[in-house]
Amino acid sequence: MVRLLGRSDTRPARRPRGLRARRTPERTLGGRSVAAQVFVLQVVIVLLLVVAAVVALVLQVRHDSTREARNRSLAVAETFANAPGMAEALRGPDPTAVLQPRAEAAREASGVDFIVVMNTEGIRYTHPKPDRIGKKFVGTLAPAQAGGTVVEEIEGTIGRLVQAVVPVKAADGRVVGLVSAGITTAHVGGNADRQLPLVLATAAAALALATGGTALVSRRLLRQTHGLGPREMTRMYEHHDAVLHAVREGVIIVGGEGELLLANDEAHRLLNLPPDAERRDVRKLGLDADTAELLASGRVVTDEVHLVGERLLAINQRPTDLAGGPAGSVATLRDSTELRALSGRAEAARERLDMLYAAGVGIGTSLDVTRTAEELAELAVPRFADFLTVDLFDAVLEGEEPDSRAVLRRTAMSGIRKGAPLYAVGERIRFVDTAPQARSLAAGQPVLEARLAESPGWRAQDLERTEQVMEFGIHSLITVPVRAGALLLGVVSFYRSERPEPFDPEEVVLAEELVARAAVSIDNARRFTREHGMAVTLQRSLLPRTLPEQGALDIAYRYLPAQAGVGGDWFDVLPLSGARVALVVGDVVGHGLHAAATMGRLRTAVHNFSALDLAPEELLGLLDELVARIDQDEAADGTAAPVSGATCLYAIYDPVSRRCVVARAGHPPPALVHPDGQVEFPDVPAGLPLGLGGLPFETAELELAEGSRLVLYTDGLVEDRRQDIDTGLERLRGALERADGSPEKTCQVVLESLLPARPNDDIALIVARTRALGAERVAEWDVPVDPAAVGEVRSAVVRQLERWDLEELSFTTELILSELVTNAIRYGSPPIRVRLLRDRTLICEVSDSSNTSPHLRYAAMTDEGGRGLFLVAQLTDRWGTRYTPSGKVIWAEQPLP
Repeated sequence: MVRLLGRSDTRPARRPRGLRARRTPERTLGGRSVAAQVFVLQVVIVLLLVVAAVVALVLQVRHDSTREARNRSLAVAETFANAPGMAEALRGPDPTAVLQPRAEAAREASGVDFIVVMNTEGIRYTHPKPDRIGKKFVGTLAPAQAGGTVVEEIEGTIGRLVQAVVPVKAADGRVVGLVSAGITTAHVGGNADRQLPLVLATAAAALALATGGTALVSRRLLRQTHGLGPREMTRMYEHHDAVLHAVREGVIIVGGEGELLLANDEAHRLLNLPPDAERRDVRKLGLDADTAELLASGRVVTDEVHLVGERLLAINQRPTDLAGGPAGSVATLRDSTELRALSGRAEAARERLDMLYAAGVGIGTSLDVTRTAEELAELAVPRFADFLTVDLFDAVLEGEEPDSRAVLRRTAMSGIRKGAPLYAVGERIRFVDTAPQARSLAAGQPVLEARLAESPGWRAQDLERTEQVMEFGIHSLITVPVRAGALLLGVVSFYRSERPEPFDPEEVVLAEELVARAAVSIDNARRFTREHGMAVTLQRSLLPRTLPEQGALDIAYRYLPAQAGVGGDWFDVLPLSGARVALVVGDVVGHGLHAAATMGRLRTAVHNFSALDLAPEELLGLLDELVARIDQDEAADGTAAPVSGATCLYAIYDPVSRRCVVARAGHPPPALVHPDGQVEFPDVPAGLPLGLGGLPFETAELELAEGSRLVLYTDGLVEDRRQDIDTGLERLRGALERADGSPEKTCQVVLESLLPARPNDDIALIVARTRALGAERVAEWDVPVDPAAVGEVRSAVVRQLERWDLEELSFTTELILSELVTNAIRYGSPPIRVRLLRDRTLICEVSDSSNTSPHLRYAAMTDEGGRGLFLVAQLTDRWGTRYTPSGKVIWAEQPLP
């Protein structure tokens, strides 16, 4: 046992009186003595020699085996190739029959693995395995074909082998065949197997001798030196003492009874021990109770922190009797006061970086000004401030550029508890000039009010409210202007109440960084709000405000813009001649002003084309050409994207025949709900989206019973990222089956069933319930090609008007029909037919099989005709020409009295 009774600096003469090594046999092979080191060194040397001998033997044997294999295979191949009769056998009718027995006999006699005879192309005539005769030889043949020889090593199916290829030459020196002989290196490498056991036996004997000799030497050295001598022990102690008192970590050794056996210089300093502390009980050295009890107990602890005076000490303690040593414990003391302070500052810096990162990814997730302000408030409370308010100018909330002299509006507020006497969200605020918020906006810089109780400028804003704020516990404030370039958008106020320490300048920098990141998102949201508002305004101005009056369909509709932005979905209801109605629904892919403007152009084009009374497929063809021209113009301009993916569906319903003609250009198919509630999706040819061109559009003609519901929609209703269109169509089918016959109710049920929580695309929905124009409201007459028939038609029309109680329109109708029928007889072609329809207006139609159409013009004074159509135009609300597959129809409408 070593007795250490002092410190080297105060008692340099105090040294251990002696150190006796325990003479245990186990130390002979423990790796700590010189003998053990010599033993290990000798064993390593012997093993290295053995390994070197074995490696050299293997390499030599491999070299000899390879050389032997090359020589033997080449000799066998040349001997067999030069054997008498080889050239004649190769030229014979059956070389295999002659050479196979010879080759096998030579192979067995020579000890090679194979002898193969082949022609000059490498086709085998002989082989140890007959099934390979006639197949291509595997190896290098070119040198042998040229008259030389080839010896090569390859990895064959029977292992690594050496093969030689030599030519068979005729008397004139020509090469008439080839002979190859080969042998595996394993068959000539037997020397290694015979010599290796001898080498290993020799190595084992050498190792045994080395072990025995080393053991004898070790035992002799241990007896002679008795372990470590006094000089070595003294030198070891001097080194131990120097290290012990030089380290910056306190070390103390406490005995089993709690007495202090050793304390180095650092332990004296950290624990403030008296000079005569050694050999005294640690509980009587003036230490605090917890620390003294820990050192006296000897229990195992790791980095247990104790407050000793003004220092935080991290204590590690272990017992000394674990390996049979004396009772007691060893403790190390580390001053962690500065480390704890540095750790606190590092943790604060990490928290700030983490907060800035969270601001980068958590603020601005939506393009909404108010939501962005709320995200800033939610992020900073309670991690940085106890309360936070965001005040923005009203213009910012509306998407406009703000005026710094305008009134602010509280946009967002967050706090660690409710009931704070601050201005409420939505309240308009005008700060006085001395208020920190006003000074921050005026200077464009953050303002720190570390102690609000000492800030008369802040209290001047509202004396009663500020008193309530301080009574609530709020005592410190940072205000930061929300800047986006040269624009001032508002101001953010950070308040502190729970933590007693006020805000400091370092926290002002963090607040400024947080607000700067939020300002970018707020300004982006402001710009988006402005553009979104412009797009919504444009889109609403382009969509129909009200539906036109017509009697063919009972219509309800819904239009829902996407929350992500204004899109290009649109719809329209267009009254046509003959009481017919056109329904159109379309979709321009994309969002924003471009999509809305393109939608307006397409809707205007459909209005113009429908005025020509074109068939659905013809109208879509013209619309397709228009989109193609738009794409060409914008591609040449290079400032806008082409209209890719625009779709459209156009349907015309005739209440007289109850037929509906439908054509679509890449649009989802319509849904048809029969009067009995059965739902189907008619097979309407899809067609390509508008602008692709190349193929004509096709139509489908549907006969609709009165009371049927025709449902038109855009893909936003049935398709999104979570479901494909087939699933959406099935859901639409189920919703239509549940809805009753009312179009309004149908729209409501469909949207309740299919509308997503946050639509990613616009949704346009039209539900049209069909009506029929009964036979009692339709009158028709065939007109002979005879001018005298005009009078008969006029009389029949007058009688029909009397039955309809429309005698007031008789005179005007007679004049109109006289002109139209006379023109048809003079300039048209039979058959000529007159039809009278009583709908919301009185409609007169005259049809013939000619494609020529009259034109309205001013007749000169000398003209005998040309005034009839002018008269018709003056007497009617509308008139026009409609072309049919069999000719044309000239129609005119009069309002009912």
